[in-house]
Amino acid sequence: MSKFKEIRTTLDQTVKIGIVKSNLVPMFAGLTLAMYTYDFGLIDKIPEMIFATIGTALIIAAAGAFNNLYDRDIDMIMERTKVRPTVTGDVSFRMTLWLAIIMAVLGVGSLALTTSLAAFLGFLGLFLYVVPYTMWTKRRTIWNTEIGSLSGAVPPLIGWAAVYPDISHPAVLGLFVIAILWQMPHFYAIAIRRHDDYKAANVPMLPVVKGIKRTYHQTNIYLIIMILASFLLGSLSLGLMLVGLLLGGLWLIISIVAFRQENSKKWAKTLFIYSLLYMTVMFSTIIIYSLMGIIFNL
Repeated sequence: MSKFKEIRTTLDQTVKIGIVKSNLVPMFAGLTLAMYTYDFGLIDKIPEMIFATIGTALIIAAAGAFNNLYDRDIDMIMERTKVRPTVTGDVSFRMTLWLAIIMAVLGVGSLALTTSLAAFLGFLGLFLYVVPYTMWTKRRTIWNTEIGSLSGAVPPLIGWAAVYPDISHPAVLGLFVIAILWQMPHFYAIAIRRHDDYKAANVPMLPVVKGIKRTYHQTNIYLIIMILASFLLGSLSLGLMLVGLLLGGLWLIISIVAFRQENSKKWAKTLFIYSLLYMTVMFSTIIIYSLMGIIFNL
């Protein structure tokens, strides 16, 4: 049993299973919101729900494995990542590469069983994470977080497209923009808390290169834009729009108040915790609202 647990832990770290699980939440938000928008019943899209879940999970897992392979030199320097199997050698380069390729192919294939648009978005998200982010901007520019956020915001689009192959509706565009902007305060907070690690690994995160004050101002700008993006949800539901405005507004207030304590680590910790709360409450509310609307035909 202990050997099985060890293998499972190694696999989890190789594909970043925690990130896989967290990204399935916004995917389900997009999927259920599309079902509600276009009046589908719960049993109408069961195959699409299954294949979208499997495909999205595999795509994200493949992206994590590719990232671990490419970042081995960085990971061995950083305290948080130096125990990853790709660094310690518990998993070979060849095995990880084949695992990533197989998961990518199966992931795109699973999404193709829903709609071709969902499959394309899955491939696009994988490409954006591996090439423009991991292989290019992560080591070269302070805008790496912004580039990486594009792939991180693809899951709600995949979920929506798996049900209805048209992502031009303002509501799903609102989800996409919110999913992008949520990531900046979240990852800036991590970069502040892990400042020494990123500096030692020569990763040009905004707080490391430009300092805390620049990060504070840029964080608040993104939060304001995210709050405004909540109005896009109003095209479908005033309730969801108000939830977005409330959660985003509270985040901005917390950022301003916490920063005045003149303790950057505490400010970053507060923003990090709230970012997790925001994502959980925002996307869970969308899922619950959509499911209630579907069940009771609201």
